[in-house]
Amino acid sequence: MALRNILKEGDERLRKKSREVTDFNERLWTLLDDMYETMIQDGVGLAAPQVGVLRRAVVIDIGEGKLELVNPKITRSEGDQLGSEGCLSIPGEYGLVHRPQKLTIQAQDRFGKPFEMEAEGFLAVACCHELDHLDGVLFIDKAERMLSPEELEQMEEG
Repeated sequence: MALRNILKEGDERLRKKSREVTDFNERLWTLLDDMYETMIQDGVGLAAPQVGVLRRAVVIDIGEGKLELVNPKITRSEGDQLGSEGCLSIPGEYGLVHRPQKLTIQAQDRFGKPFEMEAEGFLAVACCHELDHLDGVLFIDKAERMLSPEELEQMEEG
C-alpha cells in the first residue's frame, strides 16, 4: 500500500466523468487499498478521480469500517439534510450543502460481486459527495454558500 497524491481544485481531471470499472484485478485492489490508506489520514471518503484515476471507484469510512464501492449508482433517495462539507481536494474550504437523508445504492465489491446498501445521515452525505466526484462534480458546485472561518470555528467549538 502507498499514499497517493490528492489532486487539488483546478486540476482538470477532477472535472471529468469517470469510466466504469471492467477489470476486477490486482490493479483495482491496489488502487482501493492505496485510496483507503491515503484517505484515512485526514478524511472520510475518497474517489478514484481525486488520485488521478478516472474510474468509478470510491472508498468511505465514517468510523464504522471501510466501504468500497465500485461502479456505484444511487437507485433511491429520500428526505433532505443541510450540513457542512469539506473535501480533501479543496483543503480548508467548507460549505453548506443539501443532500438526501436516506439512499439506496447499488454497487460492486472489489471482486465484481454486485450488492445493494442503504445509507442514512452522515453516511448518505459521504456517499453522495464521493459519487459526485465520479461525474466531475465538486461540493462547491452544490453549496448553498461557503462558510466563513468564524462560522467554522463556532461549529468546531459547538
